[in-house]
Amino acid sequence: MDALGPRIKQLRIDAGLSKAALARRVGVSDVTISYWESGTIRQVGHERLIALADALHCPLERLLEDGSAVATPTTSQRVTEDVSGNARLLALHATPPVPWEAQTLADPLAASGIAIDALVQGCYLVTPGAGETFAYLEEGDLAAILPTSHFRQEGLYLLEWRHALTILHLSQPEPETLRISDAGHCTLFDSNKPFPFRIAGRLQARWQKCNGSE
Repeated sequence: MDALGPRIKQLRIDAGLSKAALARRVGVSDVTISYWESGTIRQVGHERLIALADALHCPLERLLEDGSAVATPTTSQRVTEDVSGNARLLALHATPPVPWEAQTLADPLAASGIAIDALVQGCYLVTPGAGETFAYLEEGDLAAILPTSHFRQEGLYLLEWRHALTILHLSQPEPETLRISDAGHCTLFDSNKPFPFRIAGRLQARWQKCNGSE
């Protein structure tokens, strides 16, 4: 696992790519590339690994070798469970990286045999960290976030933008465009040009904290 970071760095150098150039190809920030290479982030999601292999023009097996650093729904790491048997929540902070890309990784939600499975399976269950408040997600709220680096359909997405994590509404009003909406303000981006942000995940479901007054 510890060899993945140096391997990414060596393959990047061999390919003649700067961190910024590799970041653009993979769809992440150059800071994330630095985290990967230094080992600050030791777990890399399967989608990201595929993108890395493609960007570095090498087989996925060459990138992984022992395959021990893949962060997938079948990872052997187990979630610490509380006394009720529920999966441990991940704290979401405005400062990157996203919690499931950090060194300590929980498993995504597995099938439980209930109707909501199709919506949240493969998601990570997160809540704002102490003192953190996000648009659409306040203290005490919960969200099931599906890791993805691509726009899938209109909805709320977790973005890494301007060196911070934020939750914003994304839509595609017409082909080749992507629109970000926040508090009545809209910004259009050309899909044919590199985005100034990266998509980290899509909010599949949200649960708001009950104020207890009813």
